[in-house]
Amino acid sequence: MKDSPISSTVDFEKDGVQHGFLKLPHSHDDSAWGSIVIPITVAKNGQGPTILFTGANHGDEYEGPIALFDLASQIKAEDISGRVIIVPGMNYPAFQAGKRTSPIDGGNMNRVFPGDPEGTFTEKIADYFNRTLLPLADFVLDFHSGGKTLDFLPFCCAHVLEDKEQQAKCIAAMKAFNAPHSVMLLEIDAVNMYDTAAENMGKVFISTELAGGGTTSAYTVGIAKKGIRNILRHAGITKGEMEVDETLNLDMPDERCYVFSETTGLVEHCVDLGDKVKNGQLVAKVHNIERTGTEPVEYFAGIDGIYTGRHFPGHVVNGDFLGIVAVPV
Repeated sequence: MKDSPISSTVDFEKDGVQHGFLKLPHSHDDSAWGSIVIPITVAKNGQGPTILFTGANHGDEYEGPIALFDLASQIKAEDISGRVIIVPGMNYPAFQAGKRTSPIDGGNMNRVFPGDPEGTFTEKIADYFNRTLLPLADFVLDFHSGGKTLDFLPFCCAHVLEDKEQQAKCIAAMKAFNAPHSVMLLEIDAVNMYDTAAENMGKVFISTELAGGGTTSAYTVGIAKKGIRNILRHAGITKGEMEVDETLNLDMPDERCYVFSETTGLVEHCVDLGDKVKNGQLVAKVHNIERTGTEPVEYFAGIDGIYTGRHFPGHVVNGDFLGIVAVPV
């Protein structure tokens, strides 16, 4: 396979703290010989495990980038044993634009792995992560939140894996992160995800969904920062006591957890995040906005549990996600 067109200004094997860039040539109207430069920090001190932190896999999700830019400004090599790689803006063009997907090629970073060094702009970035950064890592923490279109109870998550030893390590890392909710997440479509690429390499992979709406709060950023401190301790990269608060363990056993709209219109949420719901309970209505005098279409929970996520904007279209019900364990 062709070499990656991305070059790095940091040396991943050098001790100390380095702040630099991943540089990808990008010829466009405003800069014929320009580049996209993705900020990266590498901190290394001797031998030990490596953790790869990423944020803005989707560019309108901000808790991760805030916590990771903060970590990059504070980290000291003498405080760690091993290596920490920090990329706060993974899909950097999307992050700059405040969009879920890249404004250059429309690419959704979390749907193009393993990437392609000769592919689209987004595929080139994915290829660099797949062939260069992921192989360096023992632990991978990819920060997500709901972005502009989703809202969640703040949670850390792991996945059900065929390798149960690897799954147990991922669950241990999820618990160490210690978000208010810990979820065994059932993905709608795991093909070509960053998560799947890391898990297929045998990495300890965890992710988050920290609220949403395309903004942040002191509460959700605080969860991200505490989670970083905890996972660094859990990995043995830093020392100190774990910061442990109560967490609610949730499972998503099958597709009944998801509620999707089959109509277009104005959504009326009938339950709030965190509410207990029963199988068959009304959770949302969608109102026809093209005429008055029509009854709204009603949507119901398919399983008993906790309302864990929901569509955020007021309008929905046919096929949109409406809500998630997760089951307390």
